[in-house]
Amino acid sequence: METETTSKIEQLEEKIDAIYDSVEKTRKYFLVMMWVSLAVVVLPALGLIFAIPAFINSYTASFEGLL
Repeated sequence: METETTSKIEQLEEKIDAIYDSVEKTRKYFLVMMWVSLAVVVLPALGLIFAIPAFINSYTASFEGLL
């Protein structure tokens, strides 16, 4: 009886270790996706903060000679 219980416990430990490895891989994947998403959204937004005023200045400067 004890050997059966011991073998079941060992099987459960192996399964728990496999689940833990899978969860860690998933956590790392989500972490990488979060950083990539931030880079794709935040960096262009920061670039637009500087690009839009420069564009507006050059656009309004093109109308100065018309008046």
